[in-house]
Amino acid sequence: MKVAIIAPPYPLEEAPAPPLGVSYVAAVFEAAGCHVKIIDYIVSRYTPKKLKEEIDAFEPDVVGATSVTMNFPVAADIIRTAKKHRPSVVTMMGGPHVSFDAEGALETYPEIDLLVMGEGEKTIIELVPHLMDSSNWPDIKGLAFKQDGRIVVTGPRKLIGDLDSIPMPARHLLPMSRYRALGFPVSIITSRGCPNLCIFCQGRRMVGKKVRYRKVEYVMDEIEQILSYGISRINIADDLFTSNKARVRKVCREILRRGLDFKWSAFSRVNTVDREILELMREAGCDSVSFGIESGNPEMLKRIKKGITLDQARNAVRMCKEAGILAHASFMVGLPGESPKTLRDTLKVSQSLGIPYGYHFLAPFLGTTVREKIEEYDLEILTDDWSRYDANSAIVRTSRLSPEDIEEFVAAFDREINDEWEKQVHDYREGRGLPENNFRIEGHFRMQLVYKLLSEDLIETCGRFPMNHASDNGTVDMLCGRIEEVTGFDSMLVRKTIEDFIDAGYLKPERAGDSLEWYWTHNNRVDVN
Repeated sequence: MKVAIIAPPYPLEEAPAPPLGVSYVAAVFEAAGCHVKIIDYIVSRYTPKKLKEEIDAFEPDVVGATSVTMNFPVAADIIRTAKKHRPSVVTMMGGPHVSFDAEGALETYPEIDLLVMGEGEKTIIELVPHLMDSSNWPDIKGLAFKQDGRIVVTGPRKLIGDLDSIPMPARHLLPMSRYRALGFPVSIITSRGCPNLCIFCQGRRMVGKKVRYRKVEYVMDEIEQILSYGISRINIADDLFTSNKARVRKVCREILRRGLDFKWSAFSRVNTVDREILELMREAGCDSVSFGIESGNPEMLKRIKKGITLDQARNAVRMCKEAGILAHASFMVGLPGESPKTLRDTLKVSQSLGIPYGYHFLAPFLGTTVREKIEEYDLEILTDDWSRYDANSAIVRTSRLSPEDIEEFVAAFDREINDEWEKQVHDYREGRGLPENNFRIEGHFRMQLVYKLLSEDLIETCGRFPMNHASDNGTVDMLCGRIEEVTGFDSMLVRKTIEDFIDAGYLKPERAGDSLEWYWTHNNRVDVN
């Protein structure tokens, strides 16, 4: 059976890692004996024409996609396009959005044959032998589909008790050279589950309140596999990595025992760290920790059931500084009962910590307490346009704040940041910039160029040359010239970026008939020994 799994478009500005959920799903299909292809539109351009060509080339029996709420519309439209182009394929979707809105997804997009709800790996293993025969679907837990015009939900499946029974993510099927060029960390999980009660979070409903742990040895094996791609930075994407200090010690000590040399970051809570744990994490390569503080108002923290205090936040930040770890804080605006006073409290606390911080707008996702019990809160949800559920604009109001009020609070912060940034860019162009600012500015421009190279398929569209011009060096000159013309970026920046990618093995030329074409290599594994 051939299975095509689609990673739908996701804004590169949101710093996406190689998609972990897609990689797990692909690994499970492979383990079940399927021939699997990941079609990744995160780091390449999506068009319906391109999708149809890739489907025709692979000829899959099954086409599946996963999504979060913000990119559900485009993911579902991709499935619709695939089904209309090749009606015989079985179309599937999974992920948090469809898990909490199976009826809405199946009614709005009848081209979706089947939904995998919740934690999907064991469901897929049981499903594969019966995928092409829908008469067996009602007997498999964790599915939703239409049968004789009515929606059938087969009921929840128990969460996976032994996470080590799941194959390692199939990163070998991802275009890892593109992700390496992008330069963002690769995500890994060491556990699933979250014991906390935050009213705005889907995670607890998807992966359960009991934390389930992977064997430390298997986690280290996966890290070594990631490092074999030449990756030097990993993000531990557990809902709460520091929920169990004894477990954190085991992870850190095994990193040190194996002599693994990489930098890493983790998500944490301010009430689950201490000086000793942070110092051990730092010794093992951790250089940054992200804390969701959410609000600077004590009553608001109670209302959203965050379970932390502002004193704990201040202490956690202080201990990070003492341990030599960069702390980052995120705050949420537009929470239930938000008022001018609660926003002022949040502003005061965020400015007082002396660390990088950012603001996100509340997005009341399907499956969250705040959405399902909206009548209990001073909050009005203004839209079900899922593409706006990106935490980058206000989609709620409270009795004391309009969406415009909420957005103006963040806009004032953004203006301050942007004004300082424009000043630094001006100084850079005038030759007066500080070295550390210049380095950051050059990195920013390079990243904008990389976004264009990937999202607009510029290597593919600019990198084909007749063989009579086809010495490698000659085509590098022409490739750079074409990219400079299309993007408007500085010629030195374009040249340096392209040459760096060639030297790293991300870009290579090959003969194709009477042409020479530059292309992104697929994986670019390296020998780490």
